[in-house]
Amino acid sequence: MVNRFGISRGVSPRETFDQVAEIAKAVEANGFEALWFIDHQLGMKDVYTAMNVSAMATEKIHIGSAVTNLQTRHPTVTANATTALDDLSNDRAMLGLGAGWVALHSIGKMPDKLGAVRQGINEFRQLFSGEEAELYGTTVRLATARRQVPIYLAVSQPGMLRLSGEICDGAILMGAADPEFCKWQLDYIYQGLEKSGRQRSDILIDLIVTMSIDDDEENALNDVRAWATSQAATFAVWKKVPPAWERFREEFTIAEQAYHYEEHLSLRAEHKQIVSDDFVKSVTIAGNFETCVAKLKEVAKLDIDRITFALLSGGRFRRLEELGQKVIPALRQNN
Repeated sequence: MVNRFGISRGVSPRETFDQVAEIAKAVEANGFEALWFIDHQLGMKDVYTAMNVSAMATEKIHIGSAVTNLQTRHPTVTANATTALDDLSNDRAMLGLGAGWVALHSIGKMPDKLGAVRQGINEFRQLFSGEEAELYGTTVRLATARRQVPIYLAVSQPGMLRLSGEICDGAILMGAADPEFCKWQLDYIYQGLEKSGRQRSDILIDLIVTMSIDDDEENALNDVRAWATSQAATFAVWKKVPPAWERFREEFTIAEQAYHYEEHLSLRAEHKQIVSDDFVKSVTIAGNFETCVAKLKEVAKLDIDRITFALLSGGRFRRLEELGQKVIPALRQNN
């Protein structure tokens, strides 16, 4: 049973960095071990400023980007910013990478292919070593390098799942808080581990869970609908999905066509009404307290190391306290 927990969040344009610091303190005070920040340069405040502010406001939690990409910043810039975060936090930095989606589509670029992601991870390893490396057509060395900052890969599809198992320190499971869906994903991570001769203990698997607790199920579903719509839009390009999800193909196509990237994850987004309640229930956990804890216990039985809760906007301190003081103790009960 999972007994490690984190928080994932974005920083709204309306939020001050003083508030970012206070929320980081609350994350730590409520017993979470990790704090991930979304990198969306047009829709949210700067991820590195948010991470640095959070690092200076806390003492224990690990802090990282979930996720950044290889295109909006040159890898040397990302590596230098990450080592600065590691310095500020006394070795608490994490680097979360992905192929890129909203951050790239919003500026007319396409996500990276699998080979480019593999190459980028290898480049970061060389940069973090502090040694001279032949990269980008020249000889480079990251003078600020301190250690090999752990690299996590945001994964959902088979190729990226296998890659995380092959070469990454961690995998951030994206897609759904659904046991069968997660088992489907885990099998591909195991394939990557086997291919590279690594052990299960060589990778930390972190599952993102989007959850809303409300006695009124309709309110709970609406609370997580924007996130569910974002997932439906990404699934539209998948060649392969679990068999049980083929019934949602039409919803995926509609979501992709209607999704507004500048309103990514916004509770005010018009596009959030596109997806059905059936799909929302398939990718999120929503309902009253007892229902949510019961579903969460099923997820916690999976072969994962950490559950990271997406911190939804609107009453963030209340949500953190509810998770830390009520949900997690209930989850640990009778373990």
